[in-house]
Amino acid sequence: MPELPEVETTKTSLLPLIGQNIQSVTVFEPRLRWPIPDDLHRLQGQKLLKLTRRSKYILAEFEQDRMLWHLGMSGSFRLCETHEEKRKHDHLILQFDDIQLRYHDPRRFGCILWWDAETEAKLLAPLGPEPLSETFNAEYLSQKLKNKQVGIKIALMDNHVVVGVGNIYATESLFNLGIHPAQIASSLSMQQIEKLVQETKRILQHAIQLGGSTLRDYSNAMGENGYFQQTLLAYGRAGEMCVNCETTLENLKLGQRASVFCPQCQPLKQVAKTTAIKRGKIK
Repeated sequence: MPELPEVETTKTSLLPLIGQNIQSVTVFEPRLRWPIPDDLHRLQGQKLLKLTRRSKYILAEFEQDRMLWHLGMSGSFRLCETHEEKRKHDHLILQFDDIQLRYHDPRRFGCILWWDAETEAKLLAPLGPEPLSETFNAEYLSQKLKNKQVGIKIALMDNHVVVGVGNIYATESLFNLGIHPAQIASSLSMQQIEKLVQETKRILQHAIQLGGSTLRDYSNAMGENGYFQQTLLAYGRAGEMCVNCETTLENLKLGQRASVFCPQCQPLKQVAKTTAIKRGKIK
């Protein structure tokens, strides 16, 4: 699934559309995670005024309407010339003044919705702070973790705690700090929390600078791949040697997600025997 750096990179690659008018709207397959609105033709004739990001959502503001876009598991936007051949899983084409915006999604878990009071309350309001904002700081995270009896990786990937820290970037942040992914979140010291906030921000900023991670078929709207995967030290490297101590990296499943760690560099801190690690689903 595209994570925050990939969505931020996609949003940036769409900025050339700002100031252009939509000439036509063509929906080929409306059945995404939620159906594409059947009145999407309302966009025709409207100018795109602004593009922002909240968590993994791209927020598009037009002259009269606002939209909320999510890439889901396999979605992507592509800027195309009109003559370019349509691909099999291109479900939506927005024709702007001099270029087309095409939404491509083989698994159809993404969404193209109106950004209104209903979607605001349902999808945006429950979200935690942006990880690169000043709101996400050690004091805030300490309060969120103090009663959490789950592995720190699960807590870090909980969108109610902080948005957009996906599996790749949580794995790398914890590896770099020597924190075991299953360490009980409430057991982290204030010093560890301070470093975790700093490292999470650093990793995400670095990933954005490198255009995100292309592990399968991710690319931005210009068709360009990301390069952060070339810097990965832990994610996807189970069975390989740790770059620090040459111990074999191991894999632990937490929240239904693979969690690669080094048993030597990331020892699991002992906690009270009555404390159990919850391995529930990540929301």
